[in-house]
Amino acid sequence: MLLPDNVHPEQSIYFNGSFILQELQKESKQNLLDLYQNVKEQRNMTFSVFILCLDWLFLLNVSLLNDSGEIELCS
Repeated sequence: MLLPDNVHPEQSIYFNGSFILQELQKESKQNLLDLYQNVKEQRNMTFSVFILCLDWLFLLNVSLLNDSGEIELCS
């Protein structure tokens, strides 16, 4: 859920996406699994929620998957 009205905000894509953005700001190109591991150290999120957040960030043109298969922060 992007903006849930009946669940805790900590379960929203907006909230969890911020942890991915924080990690991408530290290192702008990361392998998918490395990025997930780094995010999971800060926030215990499932892989499916992680992928939903990445999809959302891609749709907003904040991140992309480059030719070498790394998640990259758009400038």
